[in-house]
Amino acid sequence: MLTRIRNAIGARQTKVDIPASRLKIEIARILKEEGYITNYSIKTTEGSNARTLRIFLRYGPKGESVISHLERVSRPSRRVYVPSTQITKVLGGLGINILSTSQGVMTGRQARRTNVGGEVLCSIY
Repeated sequence: MLTRIRNAIGARQTKVDIPASRLKIEIARILKEEGYITNYSIKTTEGSNARTLRIFLRYGPKGESVISHLERVSRPSRRVYVPSTQITKVLGGLGINILSTSQGVMTGRQARRTNVGGEVLCSIY
């Protein structure tokens, strides 16, 4: 998902389609709440259970992308888990971490506030 968004930003696309899952929908919800994307929608294909997540990317007034850096932190070969006290701030608080916690997918700021740790999925600024 992150690579598709990164490639679409590089190609100056206005939208990108991604095969949907619950985790990807939650990540898109957080990106919309934090203002990194304009909107997202979920399309279901008739005759099958396949769902598609369409993300509408956001650009500034001069055509620059709102997302300048999008990095996956926890990978299948190296999972990164942190307690709530060790969740780092991204770019001094200007960016966000997205964590998968026992209470759902949330930003690093929300995880620190609710005092819950988890797996760091990605960092965005």
